Amino acid sequence: MLKATLRSFLAHKGRLLLSALAVLLSVAFVTGSLIFSDTVSRTFDRLFASTAADVTVSPKEDLDEAVPSGRTATLPAALAARVRQVDGVAAARADVEVHGLTVVDEENEPVGPTTGAPTLGNAWNPNERSPVKLTSGHAPRGPAEALLDSETAGRKNVRIGDTLTVIAPPGSFRVRVVGIVTFTTTNPGSALIYFDTPTAQTKLLGRPGTATAIAVDAAEGVGDGLLKQRVADALGPHTYDFRTAGEQAESDVEQLGGFLDVIKYVMLGFAGIAVLVGVFLIVNTFSMLIAQRTRELGLLRALGADRRQVRDSVLTEALLLGLVGSTLGLAAGIGLAAGLIGLMGLLGMNIDADEMEIGWVTPVAAYVVGLGVTFVAAYLPARRAAGVSPMAALSDAEVAGVGRPLRVRAVAGAVVGAAGAAALAGCAVSRQTSSAASLLGLGVVLTLIATVIAGPLLVRPVIRVLGGAFPALFGPIGRMSQRNALRNPRRTGATAAALMVGIALVGGMSVASESMTASFDRQIDKTLGADFVIQNSNFQPFPPEVTAKVRATDGVGLVVRGRFTPVAVRLPDGDRVETTAAGYDPRLDEVANITYAQGDSAAALASGHLAMDRDFARDHGVRVGSTLPVRFPAGRSAELTVGALTDQDSAEGFGTQGGLFFGMGTLERYAPGGQDSALYVNAASGTGDGDLRANLEETLEPYPQVQVRDLADYKQLVQDQIAVLLYLVYALLGLAIIIAVLGVVNTLALSVVERTREIGLLRAIGLARRQLRRMIRLESVVIAVFGAVLGLVLGLVWGVCTQQVLALQGMTALAVPWLTIVLVVVGSAVVGVVAALLPALRASRMNVLAAIAHE
Repeated sequence: MLKATLRSFLAHKGRLLLSALAVLLSVAFVTGSLIFSDTVSRTFDRLFASTAADVTVSPKEDLDEAVPSGRTATLPAALAARVRQVDGVAAARADVEVHGLTVVDEENEPVGPTTGAPTLGNAWNPNERSPVKLTSGHAPRGPAEALLDSETAGRKNVRIGDTLTVIAPPGSFRVRVVGIVTFTTTNPGSALIYFDTPTAQTKLLGRPGTATAIAVDAAEGVGDGLLKQRVADALGPHTYDFRTAGEQAESDVEQLGGFLDVIKYVMLGFAGIAVLVGVFLIVNTFSMLIAQRTRELGLLRALGADRRQVRDSVLTEALLLGLVGSTLGLAAGIGLAAGLIGLMGLLGMNIDADEMEIGWVTPVAAYVVGLGVTFVAAYLPARRAAGVSPMAALSDAEVAGVGRPLRVRAVAGAVVGAAGAAALAGCAVSRQTSSAASLLGLGVVLTLIATVIAGPLLVRPVIRVLGGAFPALFGPIGRMSQRNALRNPRRTGATAAALMVGIALVGGMSVASESMTASFDRQIDKTLGADFVIQNSNFQPFPPEVTAKVRATDGVGLVVRGRFTPVAVRLPDGDRVETTAAGYDPRLDEVANITYAQGDSAAALASGHLAMDRDFARDHGVRVGSTLPVRFPAGRSAELTVGALTDQDSAEGFGTQGGLFFGMGTLERYAPGGQDSALYVNAASGTGDGDLRANLEETLEPYPQVQVRDLADYKQLVQDQIAVLLYLVYALLGLAIIIAVLGVVNTLALSVVERTREIGLLRAIGLARRQLRRMIRLESVVIAVFGAVLGLVLGLVWGVCTQQVLALQGMTALAVPWLTIVLVVVGSAVVGVVAALLPALRASRMNVLAAIAHE
């Protein structure tokens, strides 16, 4: 049996090629994502471990900034002198590092990266752990000199002697580049600019004698843990944060982890789609191969092979297929990881591909996925093969199971579908976001399974409608193509299911994203009353000098500042909620239309007061007049009175949890040092919007990071953010379509082999090559459109239910992208035509007499 199995596998290797390709894609995305994330993680582990001081003393921060406030936490630089007196300290230095700078050249063009990585300003304090070394020029001396990293200088064509403008939180200042530093470790994509320590303190932090951290080097023989304890005892264990080199490196990696996780999970999402769609392809392939080998399997049974041996023979073929696909997929995954590393290099993150990290988990995952997918997909066809009777060897029929009733499928599909529909209905009526999201996920999975199970039951009624015009348009050729698609509902359903999955995903996400866009547009129209909004292009805060210059611009009548800060609120029900609150200037009502359930803007912005979302307040037992303990950064606390409750329909959709905001005076009192994140500007009387915009853009020309937006621009900004998610979905659809095309090609190719004698007879009675090709193309098109229709129906249901979940977050508009739906249907027909090209060409080139004589 083993010898027969190996011979059978080698005899059908061409027919299994496309299935192996599906396994290859699945494994490649899994292994590529693992290798890439492991390589980047290990690279940064080494970077942070090699550059972290033995002990780092930093300001105590117990609030996370979900939205940047522009505030830089500091501590006294004089602490370095106290730390040097601690037993076991070899050296201590005051470090200054400020994120979010903007550096421009003499043409006001940004010098820093535009890919999202920050521009960092640092004090030049070289030591053996520095990530850079001075390779040309000299160290900065005085407030007008700076160093720039070589990669930024090369990318932006900056040379020693050039003048740059640094836009820092305290204000802008000009410097001359006097030296170039080169990275000794991996550059995470940032731009680095260095100043002498007094300049960094005064120009970057705005306060002389301050620092952002104290770096401590241990004396020989003193462990990091012991030194940390001694330094903490000397300074007070609860006054600052103390981290060893390992703890600091771990903290840095955690901050980077979000970025790495996004890439990893996106890649695994692609792998999941490839696995899911590949299962359909492999099931269909083995089902057709077994149907074509009915007589062969019957002969094996007649010669003495029992059911178990036949089943194991088919499963062995599947495992051989999985082994080949996994091996090739592992190699392709290494190539994919190398490509991603190269892409990161184009974005400014230089990772050495020669140091690619391939842990033991990666090959294990490759073979588990590859072998697992093929084994699971081939199990049902293998059981069907085991059921072939020895008498089948005496039969002329090669297609097994065509006429078997679909009653079991009908019952199973109905039960699973009813459970899925109940979950989706529960999602639609649920009032809790978490439970609604859980029911949505359950409903999506169950309805997908139900559609796959019941797909063959839908083949005949749906394809009769979709192909109803074929006989009138194409005559007998159209009728035969329709009947060929109807001949084996199981095969047609399985072939279409691969395409259905991808289109259902796109349909659901398109409805959700279109609904989000419509909801945000509606909310912007409803709430934004300012003529213009001034914001940083990447939502980072900007220095106060921008606000001052905007106020002084000709034609500006009113400017209302918006600023954010992290807070922790202790609520009456005992919950402690960490969130982001906003601060606004008076006259907020003139630039925003806020709906209040109780109170008004005057009460909300009064000193010592705050406003809160009505639903959040109700859930936590808060009322107007309640006094809440609020903790601000740097350990500041206050008792604030709830002055107003808002009813914005966007509860958490537009902002952060709780919708908290208060007056700018309250914010500056308890969280000083922040920067403005938005300016809401109205034109002065007699000034037109066009004139004001021109004036504002002229004012802000030296600040390329800051943008002037009107209502339409603001809507477009939101749409662009949502579009990123949609592009990802389209990429997933593209992958699903590639594998679905492979499935249709495979099905048609095997179908042509199966119908060789039939095709030969048709050709013998006068069917032309062109007519044969058309018949196969029409069959392919109707199968592809059938899958698209099922996918769109499923996707629309998912999308509507997803919108119901989003409505709980304030995004209440439902919008259906009809143009996208039409394009998907048309595109599926094109997919059908493309998938049929090779099988149709092969069929048309058959020798007529050889085809008639085919057994």
